[in-house]
Amino acid sequence: MAQVIVRNLSDKVVASLKKRASAKGASLEQELREILTAARKPSQDDLLADLAHCRALTATHHRTMAEDVIRAIRDEQ
Repeated sequence: MAQVIVRNLSDKVVASLKKRASAKGASLEQELREILTAARKPSQDDLLADLAHCRALTATHHRTMAEDVIRAIRDEQ
């Protein structure tokens, strides 16, 4: 796991974050971890863009439906 040092935070910011963590029954470290993790979650727009990119990469590939394969096997018998 990586560690991060954030320098030059004002005392007011740190006190506010400590108070927020305390209200949740959490440590300052845990509260900061949750804030940073939530900030990194991809937005719906990011996810949709990733899906569109994946679709574009496979757009030229012929897709065989399982039903078509089963029908072809049945027809051969």
